[in-house]
Amino acid sequence: MEEKKPHESVRAVERALEILLAFQPGDKELTVAELLTRVNLSRPTLYRLLNTLEQRGFLASEGEPQRFRLGSAVAHLAHVWMSDHSIADLAQPMLRTLWEQTSETVALFVPDGAWRICVAEMESPQPLSFRRGVGYREKLVLGASGRAILSQMQLTADALRRYVADPGQDLSPLLADIERIRTQGYGMSRHELIEGAVAVAAPFFNGANQIAGSICIFGPSVRVTDERVAEFAELLKREARNLSQALGQHVV
Repeated sequence: MEEKKPHESVRAVERALEILLAFQPGDKELTVAELLTRVNLSRPTLYRLLNTLEQRGFLASEGEPQRFRLGSAVAHLAHVWMSDHSIADLAQPMLRTLWEQTSETVALFVPDGAWRICVAEMESPQPLSFRRGVGYREKLVLGASGRAILSQMQLTADALRRYVADPGQDLSPLLADIERIRTQGYGMSRHELIEGAVAVAAPFFNGANQIAGSICIFGPSVRVTDERVAEFAELLKREARNLSQALGQHVV
């Protein structure tokens, strides 16, 4: 058998990862037809990679037509990753305090390059509510919880361009919002990622006084009025300070 060239092996890995990343929150199972709409692969290539991923435990399948779901190997990696992120454990008292005092969904985000990831969440007990789910991943430039992190990264306008989708985008509104968050200590967004949702978020820091993430409260606009936004902001800033202290930051 002819040995594969290095670039071919790397491309196969990229394609396999593309398949795994095609699964989104709420996707319990996906058919081959559904996967073909999400990945730029031919049907034969997709089947070949699906078979390999299933053999290694990253996918499992059943039924006719065949339906694929994430396998135990993904759960293993998630466990390994989560076990190294004790911030979620340290933040539990702060998240619970916010949850009890607001009755809205409370979440904890940590940065991952140009993205943020939800590592802990407590869902609102109210019938009308919003949630993103642990593992939810979104760009830092989008939403209050992302820009709260971005505001503390001290990026120049040129450096900030790598975080936006369009390099030619007018950065003035983004820069203004980042400066506003930096000044007031919290960020807010309305109807940005979910129609009808309001998000308020505050950054927290580690022992080296570096940005470590953000704490966010999500709620529907019918409940989260301007008055409640101001109330949530003060609660978030307080609990963000508490979490920063738990992470070793010396707060004067």
